Amino acid sequence: MTTPIQVVVIGGGYAGVTAANRLTTRGDIAVTLVNARPVFVERIRLHQLAGGSDDAVVEYAKVLADGIRLVVDTADRIDRDARTVQLASGAVLGYDYLVYALGSGRAVLEVPGAAEHAHPIADLADAERLRDALAAAGQAAPVAVVGGGPAGIETAAELAEQGRDVVLFCAGPLGPTLHQRARRTVERRLTALGVRIEDGQGSRVTAVTPDAVQLADGRSIPSVVTVWATGFGVPQLARSSGLTTDAIGRLVTDETLTSVDDDRIVAAGDSAAPSGLAVRMSCQAAGPLGGSAADTVLRRIAGEQPAPFVLGFVGLCISLGRRSGIFQFEHRNDTATGVYISGRAGAKVKEVVCWGTVESLVIEARHPGATRLPAAFGDRERRRMLAESDADAGAVSGVGAGAVSGGGELA
Repeated sequence: MTTPIQVVVIGGGYAGVTAANRLTTRGDIAVTLVNARPVFVERIRLHQLAGGSDDAVVEYAKVLADGIRLVVDTADRIDRDARTVQLASGAVLGYDYLVYALGSGRAVLEVPGAAEHAHPIADLADAERLRDALAAAGQAAPVAVVGGGPAGIETAAELAEQGRDVVLFCAGPLGPTLHQRARRTVERRLTALGVRIEDGQGSRVTAVTPDAVQLADGRSIPSVVTVWATGFGVPQLARSSGLTTDAIGRLVTDETLTSVDDDRIVAAGDSAAPSGLAVRMSCQAAGPLGGSAADTVLRRIAGEQPAPFVLGFVGLCISLGRRSGIFQFEHRNDTATGVYISGRAGAKVKEVVCWGTVESLVIEARHPGATRLPAAFGDRERRRMLAESDADAGAVSGVGAGAVSGGGELA
């Protein structure tokens, strides 16, 4: 009897689940998915969990293909020489191929007092603690939301719609990646909900106390519950295991998502830095990258040359409470166009996107490979940047010319 090929997927988020499902294309692969929680977390609904309108979790039985082994544990170390993963429980998993899809979480809270008194909203446990803190504080308690990006905007709108007293601190422009027309629409909606917007450099939070936030311009603004919704960090497993990473700890790969250190390790999602040019941390990128990582493994097993990944952005979707939202159309390279859908229609599009993101996992579980993107969907700007880097013989920091040259195959 032939011994199954062992593939371990570390991380059960959008990228990891997509990769695990895609790998079931072959019947001779045994897929093990390692995740710290026994449920799939819908990170794009965590602001709803905090506000009490959704639990933000889905049972793995719904989104994982039959036959995938789920191990609820945490990876502590990768030994690429022995091809093993050491788990926090003490167990050791051997692998023939490893998919590194740990995703992202809270960034280090370096602002004085933030670690002690602020509530991040980057993962399930954070959102649950925030929900409990809001309930304990009471409806009338002033709430400060720090961060003017999508997470901050969504959280501020969700809580303000409930009648809470919310101030949003942006430390710069509101929604910096939004087109100016879309930004004005978001600002009007937040204002209508009662959110007070503090933007510009003076609104940068410099300290957090139990009952206030201190600003760069010297002001102190009351806050019984401070929500920290700015920036994401990644687990340091790759770095601590001696693998090449970028400045924040993402695993550096080539354009086939193969580690520059080991062709038995591929990466996908928020913890991957293809060619040192990481894409925006998002479920919009994680799913396609997870599928491409699995395709690379499948091609290597078949003795074929892996293909560069294909990814192109479509839009930026932000909920503005339960009754409004905005969908900003984007160029493939993740830059804004001036076209967007807002209001109730925007809320419906946002909900369809959230539903469709989970549904794509369900489809991939039942029909592996069904969600592949066509090559024409790729980002031409990325191909241009890679071609220039290749011409400069490895100008991308930490990546050799051989790692970036694969990008030319996308043209």
